This record gives sequence, C-alpha cells and structure tokens, in this order.
Amino acid sequence: MRIRFVLQEIGIGLRRNLTMTVAVIVSVAVSLTLFGLALLIRAQVNQMKDFWFDKIEVSIFLCNDNSPQSLSCTGAVTPDQKVLIREDLDTLKGTLVSDVFFETQQAAYENALAQFKDSPIAEFLVPEQLQESFRVKLIDPRRYEEVAGQFDGRPGVATVEDQRKILKPFFTVLGALQTGALGMAVVMLFVAVLLIGNTMRVAAFSRRRETGIMRLVGASNFYIQLPFLLEGAVAGLIGAGLASFMVMLAKVIGIDRHLQPNFSLTPFIGWEAVISTMWVLLIFGTAMSVVASFITLRKYLRV
Repeated sequence: MRIRFVLQEIGIGLRRNLTMTVAVIVSVAVSLTLFGLALLIRAQVNQMKDFWFDKIEVSIFLCNDNSPQSLSCTGAVTPDQKVLIREDLDTLKGTLVSDVFFETQQAAYENALAQFKDSPIAEFLVPEQLQESFRVKLIDPRRYEEVAGQFDGRPGVATVEDQRKILKPFFTVLGALQTGALGMAVVMLFVAVLLIGNTMRVAAFSRRRETGIMRLVGASNFYIQLPFLLEGAVAGLIGAGLASFMVMLAKVIGIDRHLQPNFSLTPFIGWEAVISTMWVLLIFGTAMSVVASFITLRKYLRV
C-alpha cells in the first residue's frame, strides 16, 4: 500500500508540473551532454598525449659547414666528436634513453624530398645543406631536459630540439575546448539545479493540503518527502539518459564515421571510455536532482 501510494504521488506530481518537469529534463540533458562531451575530450586528449609523446624523439643536430658560428659550432662536426656524443648517448640507455638512431645528411635529404615533394623548396635542396643528427627516443619524454642539458652546447652540437613543441599548440587548442565545454556545463548544471529546486517548490505548494493531512496522521518527514525526491530523481534520470544517448551519438557519428576514417594517424577513444562516461552521467544526474530536491524541500515542505 505504501509503495503504491508513493508511486501514485510521483505520477500526480509529474502530471501537475508537466511543463516544469520537461524543462528540468531538458536542462539536465543539455548540461550533462556538455559535461559528458568535456569528459570525452579529456579522455581523447590524454590518449593522444600518451600515443604521441611515446613516439616523440629528441633531435641532436650536429654542426656542418653552413651552421652559424658559435662556441659549440666552429665548423663541421668532427668524427671524434660524433663518437663521443654517441658513446655518451649509449651510456644513458636503460635510464633515460631507449634507443638512438643516427641520420646522415643523405638520409635527411631523402626525408626532406619526401616531405616537400610538392613544394618548390625541393628543387633547391642539396644534401650538404642539411645537418646530421642523432634521433633519441626517450623512456620518459617528460625528462627531456635531463638529456638536452647534457648535449646542448657541446662541441659539434648545433641545437637540441624536442618534438613536443610541434604538438603543444594542438594540445593547447584541445585543452581550451575542454575548458570551454566544462565551463558551459557548469553554467547549465547551475540552471538545472535552480529549475529542479523551483519545480519542487511549486510541487510542495500545490500539495500542501495532502502533506498537512499526512503530517496529522503521523507520517514521518521522510515518508512525506519521498514522492518529491523520487520525482526529482526520475526527471534527473531521464535527463541523464538523454545526455548519455547524445554522448553515444557523438561517438558513433562524430568519431567512428567522420574523424576516425579521415585521421588514421592518431588513435581515438573506444567504447570503454564512452560507457564509463555514460555511467558517470546517469549517477551524477540522478544524485544532483535528489540533492537539489532535498535541499529545497527542507525549506518549503513545512506544515
């Protein structure tokens, strides 16, 4: 009987405040969709960082006859200097360095031709213009400074470059998108909380006679508040379900059909990230609605 009564009260409350309930569902769905997309962007950025940073190399470019004169470059690198640099790199294997590749001027020339094959630049390139280099693969790319500090400025070394700076602007843009999506989600979540609270206030006012009678017959505060809390939970759960569906569509349409076929050089998040995000949205949306309803009822549901 009590369960039937609670379910009846939930249905009555949802029908009486249908417009407000729909507004709550829509606001929760929009805000949680933005929140879910922000979580997916964060997961994508982290996966791309792990993938690309693991492949990034430190390039130690050696001096040649065309290098600007400096303390470390007084002419082309000598064979003895190359041997010393290689030996020092080999001593770092297992601690900082995982592998070392030496690129000759001819290999650099061939790579440049492949890179600029459709550019007029390729017509003016000759091998002697390019620098020999050691391409160093690090065990932990974040420890780049430890390697660069040992070789930057050494005799025969022109420059030491970390390829991370090439990807840094790209990840900066992605980070800005993530921050923007989170900011919009926070604003929309605040609007959703206000709508939930207002809906519960209207519902409590419209049923003040019923709640007064329940109080007189000895009903507990929890029993009186339970239908209202469940109304908020149902609205939040429906909104979270819609948000989860939109996140799933973003994966199917945005990633699987458009991004992944056209950008095969980078990995994209899988369904495990999407499913975990959907669970977060369902739990968070329901909990947010219940908490907002409870706080409102403590103030307005007094008889």
